[in-house]
Amino acid sequence: MSLTSPPDLGVVLPRRYRRLRIGHPAMRRPLAITGAVILVIWVLAAILAPVLAPDKPDAVTSSLFAAPSSAHLFGTDQLGRDVLSRVLYGARISVPVSALLVLISMVIGSTLGSIAGYFGGFVDGLIMRLVDLVFAFPAIILALVVTAVLGPSLQNAVFALVLVSWPTYARVVRGLVLSAGNAEYVQTSRLLGASARQTLVRDVLPNVIGPVVVLATLDFGNAILLLAGLSFLGLGAQPPTAEWGAMVSAGTQYFQYWWMSTFPGLAIFTCVLALNFLGDSLRDALDPHGSWTTRGGGR
Repeated sequence: MSLTSPPDLGVVLPRRYRRLRIGHPAMRRPLAITGAVILVIWVLAAILAPVLAPDKPDAVTSSLFAAPSSAHLFGTDQLGRDVLSRVLYGARISVPVSALLVLISMVIGSTLGSIAGYFGGFVDGLIMRLVDLVFAFPAIILALVVTAVLGPSLQNAVFALVLVSWPTYARVVRGLVLSAGNAEYVQTSRLLGASARQTLVRDVLPNVIGPVVVLATLDFGNAILLLAGLSFLGLGAQPPTAEWGAMVSAGTQYFQYWWMSTFPGLAIFTCVLALNFLGDSLRDALDPHGSWTTRGGGR
């Protein structure tokens, strides 16, 4: 998913459809279950890393470039550090930091998008011109520039990625709010004397939550990729921190020792794939047209 082109979240849904339906048939399809299982495994791996890891992630040994074996299931790196331990501890950075990144971007973008869509006029124009300004640059290039200016670190990488991520939410939420604002129940609420704030919070935003959650799920995988990309280029997590992107970068310097980059690369691949499976299933669960197809035999 590209940050410069928000994914197709389907049609604007009537109010009765704009709720997350975990029991929907789309959420019981094999891809949805597979994605959920993989994601749960990685979350548990991140939480239980101190218990599951056979060694500390920065423990240097004399077993340099040891191939995968019973002693070291994923082998060791150029400093003799256990790759399995580093992959497990890397999940404690890549998964929660990416989730925090998405959460901050979603809150900022959804808030500004709601304000722009509901109030319109000068406020709408100002916010959307700011969004257009960020979209004028490729996301990864802008993130690279910001991180390079601030200095290489995980915190600066997160700040840079939030800076390039929130406009996606702002644009999507603005469109949803504009559509929901014309609904009869919203107009009725205003005629009955509800204030603009009450109408926005009580009537409009609940119908925006579903598509935003879908976007956040898909963006979660993208955040993992972008964070790993910045670390791969030396602008994210710094040595000796165990982070998937930095591990892949270190492995590219020793192509003959394939396990150094293969296993952290597979960690990124499986985590992003699981989130894409879940995002697609959530989108189908929220799409009333897709629900008919699912009941008719699945897709």
